[in-house]
Amino acid sequence: MILETERLILRPWEETDAEECYKYAKDPRVGPIAGWPVHTSAEESRRVIREVLAVPETYAVVLRETGLPIGSIGLHSNDLAEKEDERELGYWLGVPYWGRGLIPEAAREMLRHAFEDLRLARVWCAYYDGNERSKRVQEKLGFRYQWTTENAPVPQMGETRKGHVNLMTKEQWEAARRTDPGGKKA
Repeated sequence: MILETERLILRPWEETDAEECYKYAKDPRVGPIAGWPVHTSAEESRRVIREVLAVPETYAVVLRETGLPIGSIGLHSNDLAEKEDERELGYWLGVPYWGRGLIPEAAREMLRHAFEDLRLARVWCAYYDGNERSKRVQEKLGFRYQWTTENAPVPQMGETRKGHVNLMTKEQWEAARRTDPGGKKA
C-alpha cells in the first residue's frame, strides 16, 4: 500500500533503499535515542530492511520532491499493542529533515489509515526519557499520557531506560478531526 501527504509518499521499504537508509541510520543522533544501534554499513541497512522494515504497515518516509526515503514510520503489534484492534506507532527521521514537521505530517496520515482503513480502536506511542523531539511529536498529534515505566527494556541496546507511554483512541482522533479538520495543529 502507498499512502500520500502533501510533501511525502509513504511506501513499503525495498532493499534498494539500503544506501539512503544507511545515510541517516548511521547518525548516532537517530537510532540510539529511539532504542536501536547506529547502522555500521549499507549492507547492515539492507539486512535491517529485509528483516525489520519490510513488514506489513511499515513504510519508508519518502520526500516527494526527491523520491528518496528519509526515515521510517509504521504501525506495529508488540507487547504494548497486543490486541487485534490496536497498534503502536513508531517513527524515525534523518537529522537533515528534523524540525520541518515531516513526521507529524506522516503520522497524521498513519493515524487516518489506522482508524479509517484498518479500523483500529487505539494507537499507542512511546518514547524514552530525553527524546524531547519524539515527545513533542506525540503532543502535537494529540496523544494522551498514560504511564511512565522506570526500567523499560531496550533489547537492541542491551539496557533499560525510563519510558513514557501515550495513547490515542479512535474517539479522541475523531473529536480532534471535528475541531481541526485539516489536522495541522502547531
